[in-house]
Amino acid sequence: MTLIKSISGIRGTIGGKPSETLSPFDVVKYTAAFGSLLRKSNPQKNTIVIGRDARISGEMISGLVTNTLIAQGFEVIDLGLSTTPTVEVAVPRENAAGGIILTASHNPIQWNALKLLNEVGEFISAEDGKLLLSIADQEDFQFEDVKKLGSYRKDNTHLQKHIEDIKNLALVDVDAIKKADFSIVVDGINSSGAFAIPELLRALGVTSIKVLNEEPNGHFAHNPEPLAKHLTHISNEMEKGDFDLGIVVDPDVDRLAFVNENGELFGEEYTLVAVADYILSKTPKGAKTVSNLSSTLALKDITEKHGGEYFASAVGEVNVVNKMKEVGAVIGGEGNGGIIYPELHYGRDALVGVALFLSHLAHFNKPVGFLRKTYPNYFIAKKKIDLDPSMDVDHILEQITVKYKKYPIDFQDGVKILFEKEWVQLRKSNTEPIVRIYAESEFETTADNLADKIISDIKEIVNKTA
Repeated sequence: MTLIKSISGIRGTIGGKPSETLSPFDVVKYTAAFGSLLRKSNPQKNTIVIGRDARISGEMISGLVTNTLIAQGFEVIDLGLSTTPTVEVAVPRENAAGGIILTASHNPIQWNALKLLNEVGEFISAEDGKLLLSIADQEDFQFEDVKKLGSYRKDNTHLQKHIEDIKNLALVDVDAIKKADFSIVVDGINSSGAFAIPELLRALGVTSIKVLNEEPNGHFAHNPEPLAKHLTHISNEMEKGDFDLGIVVDPDVDRLAFVNENGELFGEEYTLVAVADYILSKTPKGAKTVSNLSSTLALKDITEKHGGEYFASAVGEVNVVNKMKEVGAVIGGEGNGGIIYPELHYGRDALVGVALFLSHLAHFNKPVGFLRKTYPNYFIAKKKIDLDPSMDVDHILEQITVKYKKYPIDFQDGVKILFEKEWVQLRKSNTEPIVRIYAESEFETTADNLADKIISDIKEIVNKTA
């Protein structure tokens, strides 16, 4: 069983010993540390917004978080079953000190997590994350006198407000979507997307909606990560030929994937590519886009086709957002289907992604499979190599750098070697003695061979130093 403490939040499995899992003890400790962090950084604000996905452990975790914050004197606004992006937009709307989302995103059923937001509804910074862990380790927090306890109220209005904000975006064309009369299948994966996505679709004028795995009870019908091997049900439904589009989200609705009219996957990497294509087509030349270093080159190609400029960031939503702000990007995100559209907010948001994609598809006026064929075709091989914990991973990466020194190398996030139309990235895991190796090419065999070549190089370096 596992507890992972990082600057991006606290996540772990349910059941087991404190400090080894996401136990009630750890939920209280890290919630109290977060409350203490907000008190120190933003003492004039006393409200914290929380929300959760439909995980079986969610209600239990929510009760622990809520009562810990009340004990610290905070006013807790509970959105209940909600989405990660909805909580993100609710924090500034409520003028809150911060927010906590109770979700382990795409992780399996036994996981849960505390995702921590600052006062503008964005994930806390690396600096604040380190301070939070220090506060928790030292138990540098306290609770209020009984006469100064906080308060609690439920508020289920924020999803509708979020949807209204999306409808009001200039590039969301509700009239075109209504006119297209799309027939859509949604995989709700027994969580928040089962009600949030259909509610959005109805607001956009879509009337033909079929929801698979529609009961938000946390008993996920399949592994909740939206990968091809987990999506056979919706693919089979699409193959019947009665629907224009399939929509897949993860349990907290910040990742987005599409299924073509014939049951083939549009490709999670291409969610951002398609939305960016639409945004850039409606934006003056020179616009900027951002994705992380592990995402497809297709975004760079599409950006340059529209006369724009592409930038890459280190992996992680915080890093993507920071780069987007730095360069003034009009659209950005991650290749895992994460859309970040700053006109709405700086956070991955499947809801705004759906609205923008449907606007694009309505204007395109051909089946979604035809739209996919308009984009460059790249293949990404994702592999890893296990290492003995005693091995010096930094030395291995240094030796790889020496071996490929004649090529451009990006050191923002591990080692990324850039070839003419291919790249390979090596990243050491923060939690396991492994090196992740991603490679991309226009040809699947080339991507596989490139990743395998790097694995071979690593093994050779390990043997030499053994």
